[in-house]
Order: sequence, then structure tokens, then C-alpha cells
Amino acid sequence: MMPLPENGPRQLPLDLGHEPSLAEADFLVGEGNALAHGRILAWPHWPDGMTLLVGPSASGKSHLARIFVDRSHALVATPQTISAIASAGGGLPLLIEDVDRMGYDEHALFHLLNQAMRGERSLLLTAREDIAHWPLRTDDARSRVRRAPMFRMEVSDDIELSQMLVKLFADRQIKVDPKVVGYVVRRMERSPEEAAALVDLMDRLALAKGSAITRNVAAEALAHRQDMHGALREQD
Repeated sequence: MMPLPENGPRQLPLDLGHEPSLAEADFLVGEGNALAHGRILAWPHWPDGMTLLVGPSASGKSHLARIFVDRSHALVATPQTISAIASAGGGLPLLIEDVDRMGYDEHALFHLLNQAMRGERSLLLTAREDIAHWPLRTDDARSRVRRAPMFRMEVSDDIELSQMLVKLFADRQIKVDPKVVGYVVRRMERSPEEAAALVDLMDRLALAKGSAITRNVAAEALAHRQDMHGALREQD
């Protein structure tokens, strides 16, 4: 959890948690994700067996992955289950999330990539980093991943970023004045991760103050995030 600004209230609100809606109808389609969204909805009529979604945290990869699982009844691999899934065979669709970060067994991954390339199962992969930065040890695995059609998840404009903020607030059952959303969009660093961080900070600041999310709360959150980014840049 991100700490509240030091000059803010000392009494921290209780973190009750929240679950974002991953329903198909709640996915926000914009220029930055329309191709990826269309690809997921095109299943099972993919022209090839693999699909790779690449984008930063909070960009919507997991939401699209859940839509794929709901539509295809896919298995979901974890680092603990991927070897058993690869050994069991079968042709059920499969989701492997965060394939660049979770330490999946490379031999099992290689086997599943081969299955998808042969058309034996549909395979959806998600990652934050481009393939060149994945911690793969063998060229065989890397070359097979590169054959997967890649779809990037990006925030393309102010409208899309505004919709993302509104969705993040709605996931917390919070309604925010559109003028406050517009104020934030014009001043924030443009990324899905920053949107998620700002919504979390504004929510907790408002709870600590016992107020709605106002322009003043938004300004305080933006200032805190800007100070944090400035400190990180000085360290670099």
C-alpha cells in the first residue's frame, strides 16, 4: 500500500479492499486496446494458435484474459501447475499470465508453445515486457514466443485515460465529478500504472479526511505523486 503524504492526516483509513469488475461488458474499448479486444473476441476463429498481450500493469491485460477464460473455458496455468498441464496433454485452451515475471518452467512452456504452434490448443500469453527482456534461457523458447501475434495495450488519448479513471473509481463504488477527472487527466503522468496509483491515493486521502474526492484531494494526490517521481529521477 502506498503511504499517505507525510503532511496528511496521521490516522490511516481501514483498507477494506475492492475487486475490479472483469465482466466482458465492463471492458473499456479504446484506440489503445481495440485490436487486442477484437482478437480475444475473435476466438475460436484465430488464424493461429497463440496470442500475446503486452502492456504495463493496470492496462487491462488481466481483464481481457478473464474474458478469454470465460469464453473458452480455458485452463489457467501457474508456475506450480504448468509442468503438470504440459505433461497431461489434451487440447483445452490455456492462459499463462505474466509469463515474463513469474518464473514458469521453461521446458513446460516450450512444450505448450509447440502444442499451440501445431494447432493442438489455443494459448493466450500476457506480459509486461517485450520478449527481448524476458528471462528465457534458450533460443528455442524465445523463437517460438516470437511467432505469437503480439497485441499491445496502451492508453492513447485523454478520453481513454478518463474512462480508465472512471472505471477504477467505479470498481471501488466511488462516483467522482467529471470535472475532477478532467483536472487529474490534464496533470498526471500518462500511464495505466499511474492512473491506478492515483485512484488508490485519492481514495485513501478522502477516507482519511472523511470527505468526497474533491479537486483539493486530487491536487494533493497529484502533488504527492509528482514529488515521488521527482525523487526517483534524482536517484537515477
